[in-house]
Amino acid sequence: MSGTLVLNASYEPLSTVSPRRAVVLVLRRKAELEHAVPGAYFRGAALDLPVPQVIRLRRFVKVPFRQQAPWSRRGVLVRDRHRCAFCGRRASTVDHLVPRSRGGGDTWLNTVAACADDNRRKANRTPAEAGMRLLVEPFQPTPADALVLALGAQGSPASLPEWLVARTGMAGAA
Repeated sequence: MSGTLVLNASYEPLSTVSPRRAVVLVLRRKAELEHAVPGAYFRGAALDLPVPQVIRLRRFVKVPFRQQAPWSRRGVLVRDRHRCAFCGRRASTVDHLVPRSRGGGDTWLNTVAACADDNRRKANRTPAEAGMRLLVEPFQPTPADALVLALGAQGSPASLPEWLVARTGMAGAA
């Protein structure tokens, strides 16, 4: 895992930080260690601390309401778990269901992860015109979903602890 998930005091996902920053927050008693990377430690002369995977702030931080997660190519690949929406193989590109040249845009509901072969085969057509069937329907993740999915995408989706999935409402995504 490349980042540490930071939860608010209410267990709401806030952001990710580097594992070193997470250790500093724990040592300064601004956060509690909720879940550690198994078998990984930061070692010092007088300290042996597990590498944090999830930390929770001790004080509640009020954050402005975010209605939707910002769209990005990486976000689409993470949402679809790097699996092609047409064949299920490893995806490396993003395909527009309604091509941009025909009025489709960069939105969560108009884009899916695709392998290069299927992206080329579909070309400048809709899936129906190309005779291709979607294995999964695109959806728009909430900001919290996007954050937790991004962390789960580092390994297998099952790599997130069950208590985190339950507390953040991601039961359907993991």
